[in-house]
Amino acid sequence: MPKEIERKFLVRKDLWYAVQKPEGADFIQGYLVSGANLTIRVRVSSSNAWLTIKGPFQNISRDEYEYPIPAQDAMEILSGYAGNKIEKTRYRIRIEGHIWEVDEFFGDNEGLIIAEIELKSEDEGFRHPPWLGEEVTANHRYNNAHLAEHPFGSWKH
Repeated sequence: MPKEIERKFLVRKDLWYAVQKPEGADFIQGYLVSGANLTIRVRVSSSNAWLTIKGPFQNISRDEYEYPIPAQDAMEILSGYAGNKIEKTRYRIRIEGHIWEVDEFFGDNEGLIIAEIELKSEDEGFRHPPWLGEEVTANHRYNNAHLAEHPFGSWKH
C-alpha cells in the first residue's frame, strides 16, 4: 500500500524571494471528496493530470494512490464535479538528497507559501533550508483540501 510521509512548513517570504528558483509548474486542483478519512482530488498542470485518493492521517503518514489521467478528462471533472479548487505554482528544489516542493498559492489563497518534504520514514532527518518557517504539519488548516474550502484570504490574520 503506497504511503505518503510528509512534513509541511510555512515559508519565510523575505528569504524565499531572494532564492534563485528553478522554473515552476502551475497547477489547478479540485476536490471531489474532502473529509477527515478520505480525500479525492484531480490535479492538472500544463500537460499532465492525476487523480489522487488519500486516506486519513496517522501521525504524519497516510495512504496515497495517484494515477495519471487524460488532461481533457481532468478538465471536465474539474469544471463539472469539483466545486472547491486551488491554484498554485510549485517549485521543486533538491537539498542534500531530498526534494522540497514549495507551493506559492494564487487566487483566494494569494500570499500563502508552503514547503513540503516527503520522507521515507516518520523519523527521517533532513536539512532545514534558511527560508523554512514554522512547521504546520499537524495544522489541518494548511492542508490543500482545507484551503480549497476555506481559503487563506478569508482567514483573520
